[in-house]
Amino acid sequence: MTDLNDLKTKLTRLQLKAMASSLDSVLADAQAKNTSILHTISQLADLELERRRQSAIKLRWDQSKLPDKPTIDQFDFEHHKSRKDHKNQILHLLDLEFIKERMDVVLIGNPGTGKTFLANCIGGAACNANVKVLFTTAMDMINHLIAAEADHSLLKKLQYYQSADLLCVDEIGYLSLGQQGSHLFFQVISARHQKKSTLLTTNLPFADWGKVFDSTTVATAIADRLVFRSEILILGGSSYRRKVK
Repeated sequence: MTDLNDLKTKLTRLQLKAMASSLDSVLADAQAKNTSILHTISQLADLELERRRQSAIKLRWDQSKLPDKPTIDQFDFEHHKSRKDHKNQILHLLDLEFIKERMDVVLIGNPGTGKTFLANCIGGAACNANVKVLFTTAMDMINHLIAAEADHSLLKKLQYYQSADLLCVDEIGYLSLGQQGSHLFFQVISARHQKKSTLLTTNLPFADWGKVFDSTTVATAIADRLVFRSEILILGGSSYRRKVK
């Protein structure tokens, strides 16, 4: 007859950590309730599946580089009419159907209108659903790509930004990306177009994107791909940060 400690050792070696750690309590409960062997094994399997789900979610959060973990209940929909007008659209985005449909999201508004907060909420919801997410600012992404181009690792770095199921690019519009940066940005967006979802936040309407990118031609090409199948939210009002100070 298999010794209990021997079984625990085997489960641990098989990387079934939850089953091993819960074996004593589950077996004791099964004996007290006279439950079937099949039910007991199923219960142990459920515990293992839940451990692996939680581990996967933790990994998604670690990989995402999300700066915060806000939740939508913290978002003041009464702050401005645009928030109330977009409420159903925002809540629908949290269902993450747009990721399954490989659609993009563009959040447009002045500083402090809630763009980054919503990007974090949506990215966090995706992490909790075990979706691969990557959050970055536009300048950080471009600086890393330029550095990778210099040390001949550009293809690897491009793959890094192209592989996430949801890429959140924050703060487009505050600084010009220059010719090299604009072309690299285009490569990321073009490679992801209709294959993976991209969420961007910007303080500029599409008509002014020529100020950020090297030329109106590049700006138009990027905007054209993003608008093709996307959810576009324009957030208005004064900075919410001033309100809560």
